[in-house]
Amino acid sequence: MLIASVAAAVLLVGGGGAYLTSTAVSGSGGGSGSGAPSGDGTPAALLLDDYSGGTGTPEGGTSGIAPGEPNPYGVTYSAAGTLPEGPGTAPVYWAKGEVTKDEVAGLAKALGVEGTPVVDGEAWKVGAGNDGSGPVLRVNRQAPGMWTFTRYAPGTDDCSGSTVKCTPTPATPAGDPVSEAAAKKAAAPVLKAVGQDDAKVDASQVMGAQRVVNADPVIGGLPTYGWTTGISVGAQGEIVGGNGQLEAPAKGDTYPLLSAREALDALNAAPGSDHRMGIGGCASPVPTKDRLESPCGASTTTTRTQTQPQAQTATVEDAVLGLAPHTSGGQQVLVPSWLFDVKAAGAAAGYTVTQPAVEPAYLKSAATPTPAPTPSGTSATRDVQVDGYTVEGDTLTVAFYGGVCADYKATAVESGAEVKVTVTETPWPDKVCIMIAKQYHQTVQLNESLGSRKVVGSDGKAVPLEQAGARLPQVQ
Repeated sequence: MLIASVAAAVLLVGGGGAYLTSTAVSGSGGGSGSGAPSGDGTPAALLLDDYSGGTGTPEGGTSGIAPGEPNPYGVTYSAAGTLPEGPGTAPVYWAKGEVTKDEVAGLAKALGVEGTPVVDGEAWKVGAGNDGSGPVLRVNRQAPGMWTFTRYAPGTDDCSGSTVKCTPTPATPAGDPVSEAAAKKAAAPVLKAVGQDDAKVDASQVMGAQRVVNADPVIGGLPTYGWTTGISVGAQGEIVGGNGQLEAPAKGDTYPLLSAREALDALNAAPGSDHRMGIGGCASPVPTKDRLESPCGASTTTTRTQTQPQAQTATVEDAVLGLAPHTSGGQQVLVPSWLFDVKAAGAAAGYTVTQPAVEPAYLKSAATPTPAPTPSGTSATRDVQVDGYTVEGDTLTVAFYGGVCADYKATAVESGAEVKVTVTETPWPDKVCIMIAKQYHQTVQLNESLGSRKVVGSDGKAVPLEQAGARLPQVQ
């Protein structure tokens, strides 16, 4: 689930490419992007959490960058040849519904995990063995059913201390990883279980003695980017880790589209950044999540005299219409987008940049919650709405929005059926403060693991599980 407060958001996938999506779009509404959508009636406006409106300004006005002029804010993309017009319309696809017990059991069987799926908080859980060291599969019950699998639990080989749980992690087998063909064969039953046996598969990524199979499914005849299933195959040919989405998204409204050229012009008109996160064409061999990287070939040195951003140029070598993930009110949606294959000057490898293809007349911003104003000079406390949670053992982490001039404290009251979480805001007294919203995370230590108990806010309403972004398969 990727939400950004600027005009670019990043999603990491296992395929070794950077996924940079600019969420500010523009267009004349003419050409291939004009006309009414197919089907009956006009589709409802598409509300996206990471859409800034218009061409990069909150009011939807112009960004001040003329077509063809270099973007002073970041990278300017130029096409190496003629860009495709593309179809006039395409639908969005929504993550809806809940994952069933039978679906989880089918995936567990394909992964070789023994046991019956049981409810564990907001997820299904299968396996882990009697001592917690065996294979374990976890699947979020809410669509799209994000799942993670590990064959070996992390442990220690130091069994000298009586207080240390001795659960040795099997050593990485010596020798070369399996061949691409063998890795694909091992991953095939899992891809079939998640309904992605027709996905575009790549097994070129190697991490130590393991080979990673990355599968990008085709949905509604369109390729996807950022919806990857990643499966790690060990040197002995066994699946040792993986993650992806189990529930197929449902088809939504159909929208008129921009051409690739119109989308590229909008991409260049949107204020951007000289950096991208995580995996990129110039990344180190083992990517690090949430790390800012310098553009390919650019110096990381800064000086006191440098006051203006340095313009970067990159070449668009190809463009394909596909689907890229966004969120709408926290719900995941695959949006028709142009997938640009980009090569930066001096780079050894290319990367992918995506741009929404939906006509801007049908896009709106799902406004970020703004904290209620607090009278200056007072220190009155109030409860803040909790927007999501994650749990690890007996540690509960809650997510919420608040202002920048207050202190926040999260507490929990436990019962046999639920855990009630309260986040209290205490404004700083006598402080003149700007009214902006910021997302916070705070942890609460529970008396025991959450188990099947539900999490509710101070108002008694259920708090949803906070969805994580796509991740590389866990490597043991």
